[in-house]
Amino acid sequence: MLKTLGIVDACYLSAQSRAKAARRMGGKSLLEWVVRRVTDCQRLDGVIVVTTANEENRFVSALVPLDVPLFVAHQADPLGSVAAGLAEYSAEAVVRVCTDYPFVDPTLIDRLVIHAQAHPECDYVGYCCRNGRPAILSPLGMYCEWLRSEAVRIAARTATLPPDREHVTRYLVSHPEKFTIRLIPVPAQIDRDDVRLTVDIEEDWENTLAIFEALGPEELDWQRIADLLDHQPALRKRMAALNRADAKS
Repeated sequence: MLKTLGIVDACYLSAQSRAKAARRMGGKSLLEWVVRRVTDCQRLDGVIVVTTANEENRFVSALVPLDVPLFVAHQADPLGSVAAGLAEYSAEAVVRVCTDYPFVDPTLIDRLVIHAQAHPECDYVGYCCRNGRPAILSPLGMYCEWLRSEAVRIAARTATLPPDREHVTRYLVSHPEKFTIRLIPVPAQIDRDDVRLTVDIEEDWENTLAIFEALGPEELDWQRIADLLDHQPALRKRMAALNRADAKS
């Protein structure tokens, strides 16, 4: 059994998400770029991509690198699909990564795994912002989640509401009476209201390409990105405006 498995969650439910996955940066699709970032981690014992058997998601197989396994689940929802992937690729724990986070950082993933292994009582470990909000719910777009595999299986058996099935960790983090949850702070340099690194709208994609072109494919760790944004006040101002608009919606 693997100790920690990385899962890139490609269980796309919308046409918009599917279109984003195929967009290209540095000669690679966004999905492949995220997968390669995850395979650079030192603390993962393996990496797979999980998608559903929906006809609309068949394109995923053409975007996944040949050396990374693709698990096609017959469950209709992401939570059930990830649980099925864990049943096929046995692991004690899993790190889940979203595919719209092109700047997910291998060092931050490794840091999360190390922290989780130091707290074996935990079912869920993630990053949080200074306001206490889980970073996975923020537009920072660099983060991932560590989950005990048994906790995922329990959630998959128990969760019944559609939102809990569509968002893999929603049921787990919303029931602290059932699961032991631990949040660790994100680096202060990027814990800011004027940083936005997720890819949600067209302007986010344009900003992603601008950062990629400024730093190049080998220099995309969070420290260099934070330093670049420090010297781009106009870009940060626009990111802050987009974040405020999201918060109101």
